[in-house]
Amino acid sequence: MMDTTDYYRQLGLRLGASLEAVKTSYRQLARQYHPDVNPGNEVARDKFMAITEAYKFLLTIAKPEAELEPVTASKKTVTSGSKVPQYQPTKVKITPKSPPIQFNPELTKEEQKIKENSYLELQQLLKYKRFPRAIALIEGLAQRIPHDPEIRQWQAISYQRWGRKLITEKQVDKARNYLKKALKTDPHNRALWAEVERDFRQLEKIY
Repeated sequence: MMDTTDYYRQLGLRLGASLEAVKTSYRQLARQYHPDVNPGNEVARDKFMAITEAYKFLLTIAKPEAELEPVTASKKTVTSGSKVPQYQPTKVKITPKSPPIQFNPELTKEEQKIKENSYLELQQLLKYKRFPRAIALIEGLAQRIPHDPEIRQWQAISYQRWGRKLITEKQVDKARNYLKKALKTDPHNRALWAEVERDFRQLEKIY
């Protein structure tokens, strides 16, 4: 499942970059990959769509520079000659603890509440591998709130989880269909692509 880090990466930014940085990076990349500048170039078109999706999402969560937490002296500093530790992002997973629900200002209070309640129910359904019910729940939510990127992520991961379960049951065609639906639902999710590729390799072993 795609996490917030992936959206920042689409814009060439590290996790937690400021709102100003998000806007600046998007303007630069949009000028580079805009379809008008690259007529007939499908790679550039797909990149433009990906950075635009990331930009719209990050506008809802990125904080202005003035609101970011300053680096204090109590925090560990990097001395001269030492290596800068690589940031290891925590993957967002659907678990019973600490649901990573993002606030979407475009939703009404009622829609936000429906989203939160549906997420909690989805957690339980996936935990107990009740995949058909989980998919029915998330598809209904996606129809009611069609433009929320986080809901699209949940929908894609539900498809992928069900596809993986179908592989263990040797329902090859059905598994393949759900894995493809996962990628179609959230096509720019690199973490999801990695999981689905693993599933397809497992499918090949069945033949």
